[in-house]
Amino acid sequence: MPITILDGILIVFTLVSAILAMVRGFSREVLSIASWVAAAAAAFFFYPLVTPFLTPYIDNPKIAMAGAAAVVFFIALIIVTIITMKIADFIIDSRVGALDRTLGFLYGAARGILVVAVGLLFFNWLVASNQPGWVANAKSRPLLDAVGQKLQNLMPDDPENSILKRLKPDAEEEAEPAEETPTKS
Repeated sequence: MPITILDGILIVFTLVSAILAMVRGFSREVLSIASWVAAAAAAFFFYPLVTPFLTPYIDNPKIAMAGAAAVVFFIALIIVTIITMKIADFIIDSRVGALDRTLGFLYGAARGILVVAVGLLFFNWLVASNQPGWVANAKSRPLLDAVGQKLQNLMPDDPENSILKRLKPDAEEEAEPAEETPTKS
C-alpha cells in the first residue's frame, strides 16, 4: 500500500509544526498557551468593570459587553505575552536551552498529529461513507483514528450543557414542561 495524500499531509504538517516549535522552544510554546488562557480569564472576570465605559457609546448592552470583553482580552494578552516572552527568552538562553528546544520539537510533533487527527474527525463526520481512496487507504489512518477516538472519549456526552453548567452552576437544568397546555375554545 503506497503513501497517500493523507499520509503526506500528516508528515508535512507534523514536521512543520515540530520545526516551528523547536525554533520557539517548549517553554515559549507552553507560555504562549498560558498567555491566551490568562487573557481569556481576565476578559471573563474583568469585563464587567469595563462595560460601563462603553455603554455611553454603544446602545446594545450585549454588544457593549462583548466589546468590553474584547478590550480586556487584547490588553491582557499583550501584557501577558510581553512577560512570557521575557521568561521564554531567559530559558532559551540558559543552559537548558537545548533541552527546551528538543522538548519543543516533540511538543510540535504531537501538536501536528493532534491537529491532523481533529481534521480527520471532522472529515469523517462530514463524509461518513464513500471516502476517497487517499483517506480510506492511508497508512496513518489507524493512528489518526485512535487519536481521534481518545479525543472523543475525553468529551462529555452533552458538551453544550456541560459547558453551561460549569459557567453557571446555580442555574436550573431546563424548564420543566407544563402539566397541561391551555387550548383555545
